[in-house]
Amino acid sequence: MTKMIEQYLAELKAALAGADPALVQDALYDAEEHLRAEMSEAGTDAEARWTGIVEAYGSPDEVAQAYRETEVTVARALKAPAPVRPKGALGRFFGVVIDPSAWGALFYLVFALVTGTFYCVFVSVMLPLSIGLIPVLVGVPLLLAFFASVRAISLAEGRLVEALLGVRMPRRPRAMLQQGDWTARVKHWFTDGRTWTTILYMLLQQVLGAVYFSIVMIGLGLSTTLIALPIIQMFEPDPLIQIGGYGYLLQPWATPLVIAAGFLGCILTLHLVRLIGKGHAAYAKAMLVGRYSDAPDQAIAA
Repeated sequence: MTKMIEQYLAELKAALAGADPALVQDALYDAEEHLRAEMSEAGTDAEARWTGIVEAYGSPDEVAQAYRETEVTVARALKAPAPVRPKGALGRFFGVVIDPSAWGALFYLVFALVTGTFYCVFVSVMLPLSIGLIPVLVGVPLLLAFFASVRAISLAEGRLVEALLGVRMPRRPRAMLQQGDWTARVKHWFTDGRTWTTILYMLLQQVLGAVYFSIVMIGLGLSTTLIALPIIQMFEPDPLIQIGGYGYLLQPWATPLVIAAGFLGCILTLHLVRLIGKGHAAYAKAMLVGRYSDAPDQAIAA
């Protein structure tokens, strides 16, 4: 029974060659879950009913085609209305203000410090603790729980990346070994390269989150200071700029220039944030999903 399902999944994976890795992961998960449920319900007649189960669900080629078509339909349905694209170089430059991808990236880069800190602390505490407790057996279930948590966090992070950075990420968990005892499962997770790239992603996210947060805060902080400084100075008799014990007042002719520089800084920061967001989206997909060809053939979703 298991071999028949594995053969079906291998053919489905081949039929989805060239598709988005996130789509492949979702399709394999759904197929595994459905076929396992049907075979389990059939009981002792499972092998005899295999042909009928496959015909009801669809051949690998049919399922692959259905997923490709559904992906296009869902992507169109979920796609937000495209913002009005200003014409000309200046229009495109200032148009970043109404670009949803720029604001989504801004929120993600600020929030990444929080998620990155949690990821890093979780891995730094749980992984050494689980491995260290293996000799007293307590570490075995703890290690299994840790690996399961890593996969759940990977899925949650993917949903966050897709929502804020706009790149397609898996909507189903990654496959994991079903056969064998707990030692086989631990061995499988240890040898699955995607497990370790996900853990590395979680460790690095704190550093990246701190860098992202600093870039956003420095860029927007300096820009808003330039905008607010001349306005506050109008109502404050004492110089706001203090350097080396000397106070400096902005001349009236410099006020509009300083405010314009502040607005320009905000625009440049949004451009930089959007660029970083695109780069992080590609990085997250490579680390959390990668090429689905690296997934073991003899696996089922659970």
